[in-house]
Amino acid sequence: RAALGAFAAFALFVVAPSASAQDPRAVAAQEAARQWLAYADRLDADTTHRLAGGKFRETLTLGQWRAKLKSARGPLGEAEQRAVMSTQLTRSEAGLPEATFARVEFRTSWPTKWDGREFVSLERDNGHWRVVGYVIQ
Repeated sequence: RAALGAFAAFALFVVAPSASAQDPRAVAAQEAARQWLAYADRLDADTTHRLAGGKFRETLTLGQWRAKLKSARGPLGEAEQRAVMSTQLTRSEAGLPEATFARVEFRTSWPTKWDGREFVSLERDNGHWRVVGYVIQ
């Protein structure tokens, strides 16, 4: 029992610093992706389209997006669990002071698909992360 307590204390000491040291840009991109996905979970095509970045809206009209969201997400149901698997930050051009693109991978479970992946691509736009791509696997 004492060994288990010592191990738990050691694990907390070792793991906690790395968790708190996550890049704040990655955390912000993850939060923006989660907020956007919350609307997608409710099949709210109007809000997801409005909140998306310009590249997303230029590629898909609202009508096209409504149809795609309904056909892709409708059969799955609302997400039951969603966990960040990875976040990649990149710059659109070398030499820029901060990341301008992010790709967040989630492991997601739905009522009809228990082990799926969602990939949300975001672009930094006027200080905010905006969704520019969304893929379900």
